[in-house]
Amino acid sequence: MTEHNVKPHDHQQHQAAPSLSATTELKDPVCGMTVTADSPHHLQHLGHAYYFCSAKCHSKFKEHPEKYSNPSTPAEQPLNELASATSYTCPMHPEIQQDHPGSCPKCGMALEPLMPSLEDDDNSEFKDFTRRFWWTLPLTLIVATLAMFGHQLSLFNITTQTWIELVFSLPVVLWAGQPFFIRGWQSLMNRSPNMWTLISLGTGAAFIYSVVATLAPGVFPETFMSMGRIAVYFEASVVIISLTLFGQMLELRARSQTSTAIKALLGLAPKTARRINADGTEEDIPLTHVHEGDQLRVRPGEKVPVDGVVEEGSSSLDESMLTGEPLPVSKRPGDKVIGATMNTSGALIIRAEKVGSATVLAQIVQLVAQAQRSRAPMQRMADLVAGYFVMTVVLIAVLTFFVWGFLGPQPSWVYGLINAVSVLIIACPCALGLATPMSIMVATGRGASQGVLFSDAAAIENLRKVDTLIVDKTGTLTEGRPTFNKALPVEGGSADEVLRLAASLDQGSEHPLAEAIVNAARERGLTLSAVNDFESGSGIGVRGMVDTTKLVLGNTALMQQENISIDTLSTSADALRSEGASVMYLASEGQLVGLLAVSDPIKSSTSEAVNDLKAAGIRVIMATGDGLATAKAVAKQLGIDEVHGDVKPADKLDLVSKLQAEGRIVAMAGDGINDAPALAKADVGIAMGTGTDVAMSSAQVTLVKGDLRGISIARHLSDLTVANMKQNLGFAFVYNALGIPLAAGVLYPFVGLLLSPMFAALAMSLSSASVVFNALRLRKSG
Repeated sequence: MTEHNVKPHDHQQHQAAPSLSATTELKDPVCGMTVTADSPHHLQHLGHAYYFCSAKCHSKFKEHPEKYSNPSTPAEQPLNELASATSYTCPMHPEIQQDHPGSCPKCGMALEPLMPSLEDDDNSEFKDFTRRFWWTLPLTLIVATLAMFGHQLSLFNITTQTWIELVFSLPVVLWAGQPFFIRGWQSLMNRSPNMWTLISLGTGAAFIYSVVATLAPGVFPETFMSMGRIAVYFEASVVIISLTLFGQMLELRARSQTSTAIKALLGLAPKTARRINADGTEEDIPLTHVHEGDQLRVRPGEKVPVDGVVEEGSSSLDESMLTGEPLPVSKRPGDKVIGATMNTSGALIIRAEKVGSATVLAQIVQLVAQAQRSRAPMQRMADLVAGYFVMTVVLIAVLTFFVWGFLGPQPSWVYGLINAVSVLIIACPCALGLATPMSIMVATGRGASQGVLFSDAAAIENLRKVDTLIVDKTGTLTEGRPTFNKALPVEGGSADEVLRLAASLDQGSEHPLAEAIVNAARERGLTLSAVNDFESGSGIGVRGMVDTTKLVLGNTALMQQENISIDTLSTSADALRSEGASVMYLASEGQLVGLLAVSDPIKSSTSEAVNDLKAAGIRVIMATGDGLATAKAVAKQLGIDEVHGDVKPADKLDLVSKLQAEGRIVAMAGDGINDAPALAKADVGIAMGTGTDVAMSSAQVTLVKGDLRGISIARHLSDLTVANMKQNLGFAFVYNALGIPLAAGVLYPFVGLLLSPMFAALAMSLSSASVVFNALRLRKSG
């Protein structure tokens, strides 16, 4: 971006800077917006003049000039530009990535964008193969017709017909088949034999043999004679090439459909936003020009442009496109809103909090793309087989050639050549390699449309095996938006002072309980003090200095850790916990000064979710940092029999490890920083999309809505996907197990049946396409 800004004077070269007119177009180095030299927001940095669209961009640049003045350090990408800076990767080998289209050096498959674009697909290989196919199809038909019916039609003498077949075959083999031979050669150079190795060997052998037979028929013995000439198989080469091109066209078109889920997500983002300026005027601006802190108006029927918080107005938002929740969600001042959701009724004024690649939608898109390129554990078996497959097929083809040559009926060596070519052509490992990647790509896209995000393929495969689920309470079973209940001081103390001190300390915490306390203090007009030396790493409470006083706020375990007696308020605390409230004790300089009670209502969907999980045979365990009495009160309402209260993050981690040691397959569902270790340790970590970024980055599955019913949806999708992968792998193995012996002529002694190389090519082409089409069924099955 900086190349558009101007260096006004270079003292070393003593050259005058070019003059800028007020209409000269420049680029804002922060957001990329077009500006002019008369912008009031500009500055000099390292001898360069930079111009900005707004004070916010000006301020951002001043804070981190090195970030925006260095062309090698890109600014935060907006969602609709994620695709433009994408890499290309192989669906079978996701570790292969490059910054331009091409073919995979391992398998020869066409690389595809890591991040699909909303623009029309630049499917260059599909267009190239289509052009080669249609231009050479007439030549293929002519050669095939002459080979099959030329002797009956008697249009030419046999020698002339052979030369005509050669001439018409040359463009098909040398031009239409050129990509196959290039990839076949590359596979040998890279020591990575693949389907193109087999195709180039098969078609090349048939074509070269036929050319030699045409140019120098005398070098072959009379046993090679057929219908008055040395047998040639130009038609086998050209038909195989045309059918392979056709099969690749089918496969490439089907593969492009696996990215429809990401494209649908990309298409959700609106193109513009209505910004309210400081002087009260409003203007429509491109979405890429929205900054954090901007006030935006969202009118009825419009999409929310970015993630933010409602400042004015009330309405209902349709979030189904991101969360899978069919009912509109009511929003009032203070509520969070997600970019790309639809405003159905009232007008809202929101404050932008996350823009560009930081929005929920952008993170969903990137997570889905990442998951689609990961490899399922089931694929390891296919990879192991494929590693030895091609060389085994070549050996079988060579063996077929010699067995038929020495033992077959006359012309035995011709039979040997044709059957060897059939073996090479039919044994395509592509179906084996595509079996699981295609299923994973479609499944992750379907999950995203239902509010379930998988971070990798292993999560999809493993979730169906889970038999034990550990759930956190706050934010997972409950709303995660607690409301302050009351503050109780020790005798002689002040309830308002207990609340003020606790709120002052909690200003540094992002826990929902802390937010409720801080909000309650502010609503009461209490003056909060600054907090120093804040510490929240324990997971059972917080510590810090407020007004030079050391404060500790947390549950019973923290008080025991600090050797603080809570006996004076224990009866009151038990009574509050029996009502389902969470209780936190506040101590000052080692002495108890009071307690605070916060109530967090259970999510309306939680009871149904727990019942569904128990009905599926899953053991549900609650593990929470809240007091045991509170935890049991909530568990009783939900029918959860096993409860662990007052647990630290390390205790949750130990619980996961203990259950795994017993042979259980454990999933952990949580939403907070204190859940992160257990989420990472579990066989499958499940984060609430309403929780912290740390929790989501530690988990393999994210429920965008934070609704536990999403686990049942994810398990069902896991079952469907694994079944689909098994179908694909099973088909690929059976196809090769039956196809190779048939092509080798094993049935000939019994039923006189041989497989033409042309039919082998058709079967090979359709095998890969069928795997892709079977995977696409996941979009609508179940």
